[in-house]
Amino acid sequence: MELRTIGRGGVIRGTTKQNISPIGRQGGSATFPIIVLSHLGWDWVWQRPQQFHSRLSKTHPILFVEGPVVTEGLTTSRATLREVSDYPNIVVLQMQMPTARWSDGAWVDAERRRIVQSVLEGPLGRTFENPVLWFYDPMAVTSFLGHMDEVAVVYDCMDELSQFKGAPPELVRRERELLNATDVVFAGGPKMAKSKRRYNSNTHSYGCGVDIKHFGRARHAATKVPADVAQFSGPILGYVGVVDERLDYELLRKLADHNPGWNIAIVGPHTKVDPAEFPQRDNLHFLGGRDYSQLPAYAKGFDLCMMPFAKNEATEFINPTKALEYMATGTPIVSTDVEDVVLQFSEVVSIATTHEEFIAACEERLEQPDAPRIAAGLKMAKNNSWESIVAQLEKHVEDVLQSSETVATSSSAA
Repeated sequence: MELRTIGRGGVIRGTTKQNISPIGRQGGSATFPIIVLSHLGWDWVWQRPQQFHSRLSKTHPILFVEGPVVTEGLTTSRATLREVSDYPNIVVLQMQMPTARWSDGAWVDAERRRIVQSVLEGPLGRTFENPVLWFYDPMAVTSFLGHMDEVAVVYDCMDELSQFKGAPPELVRRERELLNATDVVFAGGPKMAKSKRRYNSNTHSYGCGVDIKHFGRARHAATKVPADVAQFSGPILGYVGVVDERLDYELLRKLADHNPGWNIAIVGPHTKVDPAEFPQRDNLHFLGGRDYSQLPAYAKGFDLCMMPFAKNEATEFINPTKALEYMATGTPIVSTDVEDVVLQFSEVVSIATTHEEFIAACEERLEQPDAPRIAAGLKMAKNNSWESIVAQLEKHVEDVLQSSETVATSSSAA
């Protein structure tokens, strides 16, 4: 295995040995180290894992282990360690594996574990002794559960991954194993929590938070609307988020056809879908991914924010982060009738059950933005900061650690 370490700014500092210095610890359960096992890359769309762990890193060292990337041309695995410039307590571990070995599931599981354990044999390992394992990726359970001298296990279930396009058949069994073994489960919404609580009673519903200051920039006079949106004439109906099988592309086509004077602006990277199959209309604009820092400026250009989700397996348990982010921008919102949106946000969001209702709701909100709904949305956003959610998650983990310490002390006394 080749190990490369990359410092802030992307400068390669070495190719054969680990030379990242251990992150400082203050001792005690309050500063427990965290090893994150994630199916999403740190540099992918800024969402729940980044929101949580950027904040947790203020008091906890974090090793963020990304899922392996299959790479042509490799004969052995390659691992890269890098620091995150804005969050010095976070180290990201990326791994590439040879395409020729990918079909051997047992080898992949063992190799994932070997790579992480090899990294922790160096100086970084002193920082991550007896960590909390924090899973997003159930497929990682075989590689890591019970193998890292962990003191606690967290499963943060943000999506029903088994219902996503291309999900491995093995995922359901591995998630069940993880649910049975984990100490505490955080579910991405009330429907998800109800489902997971069948297998783990210590399951808690924590949906989306919002960086109210960040997205509130959309309401600032000084924020400039990006040129690619500012050039549109007529109302802009905007979406910000990942472009995948969860979007209703037929609805987008109908929106564009209903009123050629409307501009349908889709801001976000695509995955698991073919852009060549997107509906093509002069007023339907797939703008691609944008940096998280730019999103408030795009939202400022929107006359209406949309959540045009399809009703399919991939959206059955969705609890979209963008709902509160849209609210913080002070913009009217229209959504399809995704269950968790209906349960949590009907006071603020205009809900539509059919394409025709969605189009009618867009027309209504463009003509009458509904100031009381917008005010209620701003209040809801202010009451759901990421900081408040992270503090509650942290308390749950500390309760698990305290409970373990109590049991250990009782056993020793006996």
